[in-house]
Amino acid sequence: MAEEKKKPSRKTYTLVVPLDASGIDDRDGGALLKVVARDSDGKIVSDRVKLGREGKGQASLTLAALPKKLRVAVGPVDASDDELLALQTVTLDVSGRQWAGKPELKVAPVVISPYYWHWWLRWCRTFTIRGVLRCPDGRPVPGAKVCAYDVDWFWWWSNRQLIACDTTDANGAFEIKFRWCCGWWPWWWWRHRFWRLEPDLVKRIQPELLREPNLPRLGDPSPQPSLEVFQTLLSDDGMPANPGVTAIDPERLPKLADRLIKRLPRLPELERLRVWPWRPWLPWWDCHPDVVFEATQTCDGQEHVVLEESIWDTRWNIPTTLDVSLVSNDEACCLGDFDEPEGDCLVIDSICNDLIANIGGNPPAAPGVALPTDGFRNPAGGGTWSDRPYAGNVPISGRFGLAADVDYYEFEYSDDDGMTWNAMPTGAAGGFTRLYWGPKLGTADPPAWHSVPFGFNLVEDTGGTDHYVIKSRQRFEKDNDLPSWGTSRFWWSITMYRLMTWKTAGLFTDGRYRLRLRSWTLSGNKLGASELLPLCGTQDDNGLVVALDNRTTTGGPTNANGQACGAGTVHVCTTEPDTDIISVRIIHPDSSFTNVAPCGNVPVTPNDQVQIDFAAYDPDGHLARISLDAHWGEDQVHSLLPFGSLTPLGPSPVPWSPPAVQAAATYAAAQGLGAVPPVWHGGTMRLTIPVATDAFPTSCCYLLRLIARKRTIVNCDDDTWTHVNVSERSFMIQV
Repeated sequence: MAEEKKKPSRKTYTLVVPLDASGIDDRDGGALLKVVARDSDGKIVSDRVKLGREGKGQASLTLAALPKKLRVAVGPVDASDDELLALQTVTLDVSGRQWAGKPELKVAPVVISPYYWHWWLRWCRTFTIRGVLRCPDGRPVPGAKVCAYDVDWFWWWSNRQLIACDTTDANGAFEIKFRWCCGWWPWWWWRHRFWRLEPDLVKRIQPELLREPNLPRLGDPSPQPSLEVFQTLLSDDGMPANPGVTAIDPERLPKLADRLIKRLPRLPELERLRVWPWRPWLPWWDCHPDVVFEATQTCDGQEHVVLEESIWDTRWNIPTTLDVSLVSNDEACCLGDFDEPEGDCLVIDSICNDLIANIGGNPPAAPGVALPTDGFRNPAGGGTWSDRPYAGNVPISGRFGLAADVDYYEFEYSDDDGMTWNAMPTGAAGGFTRLYWGPKLGTADPPAWHSVPFGFNLVEDTGGTDHYVIKSRQRFEKDNDLPSWGTSRFWWSITMYRLMTWKTAGLFTDGRYRLRLRSWTLSGNKLGASELLPLCGTQDDNGLVVALDNRTTTGGPTNANGQACGAGTVHVCTTEPDTDIISVRIIHPDSSFTNVAPCGNVPVTPNDQVQIDFAAYDPDGHLARISLDAHWGEDQVHSLLPFGSLTPLGPSPVPWSPPAVQAAATYAAAQGLGAVPPVWHGGTMRLTIPVATDAFPTSCCYLLRLIARKRTIVNCDDDTWTHVNVSERSFMIQV
């Protein structure tokens, strides 16, 4: 048989590193250290060393090939290999020629000084952040991912380094534990930070510098840190110093700061804000992190940022144990409070999350003669945001008393102030979805957000009549592990007490409506007894009053008033409200005038006047405000109303709008002129501007933009004027 070929043996190399800590008087017996080596190709090997009674030991590092060069670092055993090479510790360099062709190299003993020994005891420590995340009203925010970031800033750039995250429990509580090290090599620290331009710092630094008349203009903000911004300060006789050198070398920053401070004025505000170079800055030696928090939460099918602290919220040099109380924004899903009244009763307490106490004609207002402002939010408040009706989908919420026995309920409405009542039409009573935090029903899964649909359905009563009813939350809890509700399962506060989404558009005419709730108990699988629960604390029937103002739109090309609208125009195909720029005239000193037609070209002088006739009319009387602006040039715009005066225009030039009884720009101003809440229709008006060049200051093409807005709260959106209409006219003016 042929001899088997022997496999060549693979040659290895061993580096022996003796350690000597005998000079440390207070060392612990059997202390553990680590030795790490990295070659020029980035390969890393390490060994743990247990020191003997005399404080000595040695590491043995096996290498697969003879290295060209090794970087060796010594430190505590709890540091990772990468950390040890990045931290400022005991190091030595070994070259390949030191092996002299031998497979083993033993270097001279590495003597550990007391400085490094005691520094190693504190350069990496464990920090604990305990806290709670609550909504602004104090209710807990569960299931939110809370993350802590270390923050640093340099001039007007900042960076955020993620430290660690934790998820809040049912009480909104979280705990973040992390290991934090300091004493990094500056180049390593800088390389592992992602910088960004910080607008908040730019807003603070630039105004301070602009107030210094003798200070040269610095460079503009750039996305990433660059020395280019300081070139004018570092120049001699106006010539940039090292114009091609703009990259940041963190090890040279202290010397650079000394040079800049000599040329920059003392600015106490920027010193207070810890802006470099007024404040010393060596973040790689920061042994206590400077912390801000961010939190996200997914509870309604979308992830929301529920907390985002700015650099001004930074907690500087936190202790190893930190307790915090964080407050979310309005995007967070909060747990309900189970604050239900005593008794066999009901409180309908809100519409669109507006407490009915702020809606005219509702409790605590005493029952009596109806007022014109009943059903309007902020009735007779005197401002432009007063007397606001509702439109679209209107969520209604309320609370059953603790003694109320309600399995199902339905809504009834009255459009004649309670003289007659009708069952809510099937298309008008909208269901909704409730969210709860806890284990999924029927499981012991970890807590999470879960959705439960609550819908209206036709259910027969014992007399054979169908009713459009919805299951109560109390009945749902009774049917689904009743003891868990309020202990391990918790409802979302926003929909916990939701009763119905009232769908009003296209189903109800404008006007005032009263609603009430009829409750039912089950008899087998049918509806049994029903009752009108009283308002808690009274003998009065439950209910509420609300004013509606939906609007009708058409497809165009004209609305019911004959105005061009829809595609290709800025005009909405509706008459609620409607607008029109009727005419624009330049009135000359001799009382003659020139009409400014659309696309016209007209000269004006400072001695001329401007006369603009327009219509802004709402037949429902719920106008909020009117704006009339001039746009010209590049991004130039101003309101024309402050330059002149408004007067009623009559007889009306347009058939659909009467002369304004109160010629005003806002509902608040109209009330000052005699408008009686809640009515302000607007109408045809004339704006007279005594000095034409105030309106049209330069030769240019101008665009007049007329906007009329209503007060209506549409689909609960009270921050946006949804019911609006627009008219525009453009022309050329020569000054």
